[in-house]
Amino acid sequence: MSEGPPSTAYPTWIKKQDQTGSAGLDNKMDPPAAWTSLEFWDNDGKPYLKEYEGRGLLENKAALITGGDSGIGRSVAILMAREGADVTICYLPEEQEDADWTIKYIEKAGRKGHGIAIDLKQNESCKKVVDEHMKVHGRLNVLVCNAAMQEMCLDHKNIDLDSVQNTFQLNIISMMAMTKYALPHMPRGSVIINSGSVAGYMGNPTLVDYTATKGAISAYTRALAQQQAPKGIRVNSVAPGIIWTPLQPATKGTSAEDLEGLGTQAPPQKRPGMPVEVATAYIYLATSTYTTGETTHVTGGLEVQG
Repeated sequence: MSEGPPSTAYPTWIKKQDQTGSAGLDNKMDPPAAWTSLEFWDNDGKPYLKEYEGRGLLENKAALITGGDSGIGRSVAILMAREGADVTICYLPEEQEDADWTIKYIEKAGRKGHGIAIDLKQNESCKKVVDEHMKVHGRLNVLVCNAAMQEMCLDHKNIDLDSVQNTFQLNIISMMAMTKYALPHMPRGSVIINSGSVAGYMGNPTLVDYTATKGAISAYTRALAQQQAPKGIRVNSVAPGIIWTPLQPATKGTSAEDLEGLGTQAPPQKRPGMPVEVATAYIYLATSTYTTGETTHVTGGLEVQG
């Protein structure tokens, strides 16, 4: 008896692998993630992948994306380029190889791509990124604050407070700094999109400090949206679920065995999401003119509270 067509065209099983001790690279992930290919189904219910095609929704705009070299940031950068935007991405110096790949695909879309290798945990770095973006592109219409880090700790009495400080500095303080320096350059109609997480709603007992930063991002997004709405600036966030990005294998405290089968026990889809499946939410938020102060959940059906 036939079991029928496969349930998905995306990878359903993650192999054992470990990138701990590094920033994490897309080009070392097995299987590769899907950054630009969306899933469709034929009339017989068989899934297939098709490249995302832009419709000019961001024509002649300019976007600045932190953590844009890999994972969700990479997908957002390429999709925004396909929608007509010139794009700056920033990333850590050790992520240059991934960044070069992403910039190449921004340029393949016919747009100008620019990369900045820098550590955003220094506040002055955030100003430098904005200044360089403006020098290269001359305008700033979309700011995507996506850079983040996480380290596992199974018992709070053992938590590394230096790691906690770094996590807050990158995940939320650099987000506020980037926005502070970007806002003077953003005209009415511009958009800020922050990357949150399902952890900010469900909690994650192995990532307590990371969870706290993601909860803070949701509250920060709502408050900033109310502040900036009279000025014509929309502010939203995206809260992904279990997504196959380099953040997973690079997380300190995880192991190769921890990664095997990532997301396969998460109901109801029982697979990890792909970056492109999240990136389309950023396109929606970048172009939806009546949406502000909202968090869009892209969780594969995971139940969230709040």
